[in-house]
Amino acid sequence: MAGRFFDEWQVGDRITHEIRRTVTETDNLLFTTMTHNPQPLHLDIEAAKASEFGQILVNGTFTFSLMVGLSVGDTTLGTLVANLGYDKLVMPKPVFIGDTLHATSEVVGLKESKSRPDAGIVTFLHEAINQRDEVVCRCERAALLHRKPG
Repeated sequence: MAGRFFDEWQVGDRITHEIRRTVTETDNLLFTTMTHNPQPLHLDIEAAKASEFGQILVNGTFTFSLMVGLSVGDTTLGTLVANLGYDKLVMPKPVFIGDTLHATSEVVGLKESKSRPDAGIVTFLHEAINQRDEVVCRCERAALLHRKPG
């Protein structure tokens, strides 16, 4: 288990996650079709070439999901009760096929759980960053985490 318990976090803790991921055409195609998203920018090379981007644009919900996934091993793996919500989601730069992403996480909030004395809420600020050091996705995630046993 690599995740941390609620009482092991402090506001200001920051992690640069080691796992990196290069986005492939297959990733984008499968995710887009699995979620029934017919947006031509994600599926139609000719439509994408005619757009301001000039190429296939990676599905933003894939980017968001990958960012959160890259963070889990270091943050909540084995300690999570439930994700309570995602807030302030922005995608300041596009992601293209072949981009390599990594993620960072910072603790921006800690809150005792009123209903669960064995848990607390950690709010993470997650960022996905491409190989050009551009932030391509950012959000806050509220996670209900177990307290350290014993």
